[in-house]
Amino acid sequence: MKTRIIEHLGQSDILLPVLVASALAANDRAKLRMSVLQAAAQHARRPGGPVPDWAAEARAAGLDAAALRALVVGARTAAGDVLVAPGLDDLKRALVADGEAMIAPVAAADAGAGTAATARLRHAAADLDSPGPDQIGLAALAHLTAAPHDGGDDTLHRLVMDLHRDINRLAAACAEETVAGARAHGLRDADRPLVEAFMRGVAATRGLKFDHPGLDTLATRVGERLVLQNDIGTTDAHVLVVAIEDGVVTVTYSDVHRPRAQFFTRLLDAHPVAWSGLSEARAAGLGEGGAFYLVTGRLAGDGAALAAFLETLGASLVFLIDWNRARKVLRTLVGKGDAVRVLERAARARVGHRAFLELGGGELIAAAVRHAAPTRIGFGERLDAVLGRDAAFEFVESVLRIAAETLRAGRSVRLANDAVEAELVRHLDRGDSRLLAVAVRQAGLAREIAVRIAADIGERAAGRPGSGAALAAFAKRTEEKADRIALDTRMAARRLNAGATITAIVDVIEDAIDELEQAAFLASLIDGETAPEMLRALGELCVAVVDATEAAVSGLDAAADVPEGRRADSDDALAAAGRLAEIERACDAVERTLTALVLRGDGAARMLIGPLELARALERASDRFARAGHLLRTHVLDHLSA
Repeated sequence: MKTRIIEHLGQSDILLPVLVASALAANDRAKLRMSVLQAAAQHARRPGGPVPDWAAEARAAGLDAAALRALVVGARTAAGDVLVAPGLDDLKRALVADGEAMIAPVAAADAGAGTAATARLRHAAADLDSPGPDQIGLAALAHLTAAPHDGGDDTLHRLVMDLHRDINRLAAACAEETVAGARAHGLRDADRPLVEAFMRGVAATRGLKFDHPGLDTLATRVGERLVLQNDIGTTDAHVLVVAIEDGVVTVTYSDVHRPRAQFFTRLLDAHPVAWSGLSEARAAGLGEGGAFYLVTGRLAGDGAALAAFLETLGASLVFLIDWNRARKVLRTLVGKGDAVRVLERAARARVGHRAFLELGGGELIAAAVRHAAPTRIGFGERLDAVLGRDAAFEFVESVLRIAAETLRAGRSVRLANDAVEAELVRHLDRGDSRLLAVAVRQAGLAREIAVRIAADIGERAAGRPGSGAALAAFAKRTEEKADRIALDTRMAARRLNAGATITAIVDVIEDAIDELEQAAFLASLIDGETAPEMLRALGELCVAVVDATEAAVSGLDAAADVPEGRRADSDDALAAAGRLAEIERACDAVERTLTALVLRGDGAARMLIGPLELARALERASDRFARAGHLLRTHVLDHLSA
């Protein structure tokens, strides 16, 4: 009666906040009831299918979930393409009442618009005409729940969508107050801390959307419930509604992209939210078959727990804007699963992906490839195929961070391009470093053989028998292991398009190991009566070759760290290269000494030729390490001059 009197006095506008709140609640009810109608039709055609669980949605909308389920479970088809279901007439009447409640604030603000909306409701309600008790034509049901685009045939669903848009506009216009940036009306004092907590989260990350529209929030008191609604972005069916009542937060989220809905729930995993699981619904006019996904979460707690959750919830919303667009770009670089993982890591780090898209997205990386690595990464080639999965993931993650830092600091796009190029070069250099680390393993295996040969010659020089066949067998096994490492390294070098110098280092060290394996075989054949001076010379040669392997390990290890920019590593690598050259010259001298001893000796040929061939094999190994040192020096100097 009070409402009628106020309307009679021509002061309906003072009721607008209450009417808007009621209309928003009616919108929730109407959409749920139309979903129930669609589910009833589907169940009647395929009775064995699952029945959706609307318990959370019904509770949030103030409806009886059991009655809705009973309607769907009891639905059947009758002659003449008619749907029959218990309680159907009550639901149809309630749908009309929901429409009238949604029209009320529109009419209060603009009588003409209210009259037009009422006429549309009468026309659309024709689809609800009953062929009989608790009946509706299946064709009429499909028509009234369709949502054609503007300009298409008018339906009840289209009217509800249009009224919802008008109500949101009215809500913004009639807001009684602004609470921490949210348009609010009808709030109680106890509501404000919760609204402020939600808006604190929104404000913390709002800047990461940059110029994209979205994140406007409406806070309304509807009876005993505080309701928060955020528009997120501009995508159809992308809706967030949060209801707080009696210490319980209910989050209702809908999305046309299932992966994004799953992503959204994971962002809130720090809080004990009970999620309903994703359910699929349909609405004509949404594209992709009209399908969208709905998930509901509930969290109970004291005021502090609810405020903390609302703040996290508000902060997460910006990372949903343009999410699918970013995912499509990233999965061309690192694969589907890693693309989502990059977006999740960027969200948790409060970096996001909008800046990456603003600066060109995939083109930002493509430009870096063209400028910094045109010969190492082919057109259209995925980064994980070149850099390796972990390195590619880390690089793309860095690009998103660089983009966000650039735009937030107001720096030029050119600086972002330069930073991305530098990051790409750093990761390519790291790939080279990984190959050099493998070469360190090779050199370590070479040292194992050289040490065993030196020990064997030392035993013989002391008048004790050497290890003989055991030495040769050990060297053979080690050489085979080194061959497998070299093969894997060459494959990795081809995948990474590594520089020719690194590949040559791997090849040269492999050749040195081959020479050491041959030297071990010859050492196993050394006669026990070999002249002591020859054994002493061979011992000196073995010690020099062991020094060469250790210098190679030291130099390669230092070179692997050169891309990190430490000057000491460059100095160590160059010093090792110089040491390898010195050792090679010393080995040459010892080899000549042994040659002279053989040529001057009067022993049997078998006692002379063996040591000579061993000396030559060891000397050739030292030559290979000297060559590796030269290549190492070239690699380091090339890097320093780049």
